[in-house]
Amino acid sequence: MKTALLSLVDFSSLGQTASVGREALRVLHRVNPALSWTGWANVALAALAIGLLLVDHRLVAGAPAWLKPLKFSLSITAFAWTLGWLLADLPGPAQRSVQLLSWGVALSMAVEQAVIFVQAARGTTSHYNASTPLNGLLFGLMGVFIVVNTLMSAWAVYLAWHYQPHGPAGYVWGLRLGLLLFLVGSLLGGMMIHNMQHTVGAPDGGPGLPGLGWSTRAGDLRVAHFLGMHALQVLPLLGWALSRAVPQQAAGLTWAGAVLYAGAVAGLFALALASRPLLWAGH
Repeated sequence: MKTALLSLVDFSSLGQTASVGREALRVLHRVNPALSWTGWANVALAALAIGLLLVDHRLVAGAPAWLKPLKFSLSITAFAWTLGWLLADLPGPAQRSVQLLSWGVALSMAVEQAVIFVQAARGTTSHYNASTPLNGLLFGLMGVFIVVNTLMSAWAVYLAWHYQPHGPAGYVWGLRLGLLLFLVGSLLGGMMIHNMQHTVGAPDGGPGLPGLGWSTRAGDLRVAHFLGMHALQVLPLLGWALSRAVPQQAAGLTWAGAVLYAGAVAGLFALALASRPLLWAGH
């Protein structure tokens, strides 16, 4: 399959951004309808969450009830559309597997969002909540599909390393390493499930950074989790940019960038385990 994302970006310019974006989404829908629809469904859910934030002022664990659904909707949109683009660059023999794993991801995201929105509507937390049989059942259901999504992500890593993706060497290594570090970031989320909270050294729900909510009084595993997950966008873009700027050195520089990125994820994880916040807000 021809490289969909690269072919569009190669012909883009600042004045063509909107039209290129529309064409990119049309191509994505054609090559991977499952992940395309997953992204669009979460765009709609993000709009719904914004509307509910304006009219429903309840707090859950110290934050607006509909803030977590909004953040997850935006995150899942970015994840689904990016994954769809990257997997479109795998060769034909991999595409049957790509379609199967894409539907697995789509189902997993649908179940997770259903639980998050239901629990927000009920005025309680969705993650790490086993306070009642119903809450425990919903969190357990979410946990099952988090595992399914992680297995689908591992399958995507295998395909990207087993097959030769289309594109220049820097982009190919950015794609492979981005998927690998995304998987690592996903696995870091397992530590939060094991602890039944994301804060280390204090209960969840304390003072946090505006919008993000990351603890300013104790360690927070979400920081390393966030950075690891967004390697899915950062490293392929780095590899693509280096392939255009310094094509002969792009592969090596992409590897160097990935090593530094992985070091940052590891450092933030160690910081959280030491019960230290990313930014300290004092007493």
